[in-house]
Amino acid sequence: MRIMMHLIVAASVSAGALALLPGCERKTPQERAPAPAAGSPQEAADSNKPAAVSSKTGTDSRMEMVQLPGGRFMMGDKDEIDATPHEVVVSSFFMDKHLVTQEQYQKVMGGNPSRWKGDKNPVEQVRWSDAVRFCNKRSQLEGFQPCYDTNTWQCSFGANGYRLPTEAEWEYACRAGTATAFFFGDAPAKLGDYAWFDKNSGGHPRPVGQKQPNPWGLYDMCGNVWQWCHDFYQVDYYSEAPRQDPRGPTAGETRVVRGGAWRFSAESCRSGYRYNENPGYADVCFGYDIYGFRCVRPVSGAMAK
Repeated sequence: MRIMMHLIVAASVSAGALALLPGCERKTPQERAPAPAAGSPQEAADSNKPAAVSSKTGTDSRMEMVQLPGGRFMMGDKDEIDATPHEVVVSSFFMDKHLVTQEQYQKVMGGNPSRWKGDKNPVEQVRWSDAVRFCNKRSQLEGFQPCYDTNTWQCSFGANGYRLPTEAEWEYACRAGTATAFFFGDAPAKLGDYAWFDKNSGGHPRPVGQKQPNPWGLYDMCGNVWQWCHDFYQVDYYSEAPRQDPRGPTAGETRVVRGGAWRFSAESCRSGYRYNENPGYADVCFGYDIYGFRCVRPVSGAMAK
């Protein structure tokens, strides 16, 4: 029953987006929605508190990051068909404190594809491939080794540059040591303190950092815009994923997005909720103002040239 409900919601959102931008066609995402995880050990979070650092591109666009401790947690939801609960171990990494803004994207890429213009608004109407190109360009500007081969779309995880978070990294960062449906508890009553979603957004994305952060100091981890992850989406991937630093299936038709968005319900803002979208490899229009992203970078090799 839940799957059918999600397809109906996705279809209505798709119809609205197409009405705004005629000429662009999109397949409705097929998603599942895991929610709470249980019993996550937090020794790493207790012994190594996240630390903020700043990165600076050659275009003077400053982006603050948070160093997250490595650790293990329970990922998944026993009530969802695509979210078999399993323990995951994640290595330490840096993550952007905020969603990438339009100002930052403009300075790095020389353009702004967003519909809802505003320097401090999250960049949106970006494809997975656009986000990957931004990661590479940002890496080059800061003297790091780019992670992505834009001919094959393969990621070199050994590179010290920027990339999109894996789905496991994203959920680990969002939960921030918690095991409840939301990082602030199991009930959505307080969601408005932390996220922009359909009940409070006013019908459009909002400037980043206006709501309270999660326990690890990360803003807009839920709501505002969906966040692209590195991974291909696969319904049964959790049942076969490695325990240490899973990176998703080796192939697939869609990529994972996480976190919910300004025109979606509170349910989509849960820490374990999964969604997916066509990555948009081809250079065609992508008129969906619900997708954005943030970057991560490995802790090893962290010093730029």
